[in-house]
Amino acid sequence: MTYTVAEPCVKCKFTDCVDVCPVDCFYEGENFLVIHPDECIDCGACVPECPVEAIFPEDEVPAKWEEYTALNAKLAEIWPNIAGKQDAMDTAEEFREVEDKRALLSEAPAPR
Repeated sequence: MTYTVAEPCVKCKFTDCVDVCPVDCFYEGENFLVIHPDECIDCGACVPECPVEAIFPEDEVPAKWEEYTALNAKLAEIWPNIAGKQDAMDTAEEFREVEDKRALLSEAPAPR
């Protein structure tokens, strides 16, 4: 089993989870983070660190966000790895409680 980053992360991209990951399995997009399913060691250290509660064991992802499991796997293959804490997006507080953010998710990699 692996963990999945779901919709609450969109346009927030807090990286507290990244900072505690012992295997650096997070990958960074323009406005979202994903977990590489083949690199995650299922330790769960990231879950309590996520300020928007966006990380779930893959078999516990809420039904409304099931597509995010496949999306994490797909995007982890093309986005750059992120291995340390960074500032959250400028939009993080504004979008923290917003629902239905799927249309706002950019599949572009993080700018470098």
